Amino acid sequence: MVLVLVGSVIGSVGAIFLKSGAHQVNRHWTSIAFNWRLALGVGTYLASSVLFVKGMSNGELSVLFPLVSLSYVCTLVWSRLFFHEAITKVKLTGVGLILAGIIFLSLGSR
Repeated sequence: MVLVLVGSVIGSVGAIFLKSGAHQVNRHWTSIAFNWRLALGVGTYLASSVLFVKGMSNGELSVLFPLVSLSYVCTLVWSRLFFHEAITKVKLTGVGLILAGIIFLSLGSR
C-alpha cells in the first residue's frame, strides 16, 4: 500500500513537470526534444508506474488501484503552490468525494 501511495505522489509531481515543460513548447521539435522539464515529467511518471506495479503485486486491486486517485488530491495542492490556480468549493467537493470513495472501497474489502 505504501508503494502505491508513494507512486501517487510521485505521479502528481510528474504532472507538474509536464505542465511546466509544456509552457516552453513551440512549433520547433527541439523545444520538446531538449526540454528537461518534460523529460523529468515522463521520468517521474515512469517511476510511479514501477511503484504501482510493485505495490499492486501483493494486494487487492480493488483497494489499491483507487489509491492512485490520491494523485488528484496532490495535484490540486501542487497546482495551487506552483501555478497559483484557484482552489474552489467545487474542487474541494471533488477531493472530498475521492477521499470518501477510497474509504468506502477500503472498508468493502473487510
